[in-house]
Amino acid sequence: MSDAMSAQRDPAPYDALLLLSFGGPEGPDDVVPFLENVTRGRGIPTERLKEVGQHYFLFGGVSPINDQNRALLAALRKDFADAGLDLPVYWGNRNWAPYLTDALREMVTDGHRRIAVLATSAYASYSGCRQYRENLADALAALEAEGLPLPRVDKLRHYFNHPGFIRPMVDGVLRSLAELDEDVRAGAHIAFTTHSIPTASADTSGPAGEHGDGGAYVREHLDVARLIADTVRAETGLEHPWQLVYQSRSGAPHIPWLEPDICDHLEERHAAGAPAVVMAPIGFVSDHMEVLYDLDTEATAKAAELGLPVRRSATVGDDPRFAAAVRDLLLERAAAERGIDPERCALGALGPSHDLCPVGCCPARAARPAAAGADSPYA
Repeated sequence: MSDAMSAQRDPAPYDALLLLSFGGPEGPDDVVPFLENVTRGRGIPTERLKEVGQHYFLFGGVSPINDQNRALLAALRKDFADAGLDLPVYWGNRNWAPYLTDALREMVTDGHRRIAVLATSAYASYSGCRQYRENLADALAALEAEGLPLPRVDKLRHYFNHPGFIRPMVDGVLRSLAELDEDVRAGAHIAFTTHSIPTASADTSGPAGEHGDGGAYVREHLDVARLIADTVRAETGLEHPWQLVYQSRSGAPHIPWLEPDICDHLEERHAAGAPAVVMAPIGFVSDHMEVLYDLDTEATAKAAELGLPVRRSATVGDDPRFAAAVRDLLLERAAAERGIDPERCALGALGPSHDLCPVGCCPARAARPAAAGADSPYA
């Protein structure tokens, strides 16, 4: 093997990868405690949490996200092994077992001191990036209080425009279009969906110089939607009208959030004469509860009420191409940390994201320590 090829497969300085995710309940008794974790500090009463948790109870109190993370964990380990990459992969969650602090403690106990982190959120936003960095800082502070050695943690860059993230979603849209009846397929619209967030949070997403008008959050999603739509057109010869729409709003009604909502959008498309709609959840890595309930249940019921044919395309989940993309991101960052200028895979107009979140990136309403960024207290 040449020195160049060896360098491309060298994970140094990293000695482990951490899969960092949201977490979810795995039984009825878990639902309220899980929601208490998610909403901690907001003073929401238990009775209200029981109401909020009804969509979990519809599915036996089980969120699919933990099983989906187990599948992704297995896919990453297989991809690494098949590629000859000897690097252990661990898993920790923000809001449910296995908890992030426990995962980091295990990694430190196992001797790991330089950890790359993959968050299951592909885009820039407070909840999708900085909050995970705050969680990492909290976990490191807990280890420090226990007298344990502190590892250095580096969060891998946003991967919304990596080919290994884009191509599985393109294939999902193509499959969904093919599933529609032939008489509505050619005129079908595509609704690219993502999690709605407060407009104030959207406007301040990304580096400070990119704030305003939806910030990086909206720009990144629009770039992905355009990439997928353009590829679908190139491969089918058909132009499908598309729009970026939102789902899963959970905030107070007086606070402005990103719109339109998917159900409102379906009503509008039906009224405008669209013969069918493919819902493509580009904002989500896996088919977790927001996809299972808000799209497969609520939005699909709305479409049935309207008599509007719909299909929902797949997320990337544990697709081997996504696992390979994670390996690519890891080795790219490792090379950069060794002082090598790596080739960075990115499609679309925005180019590869930054390795290190700058000061002022995706700020919170109240400043809190955040690891793995230029403002990290843990260098």
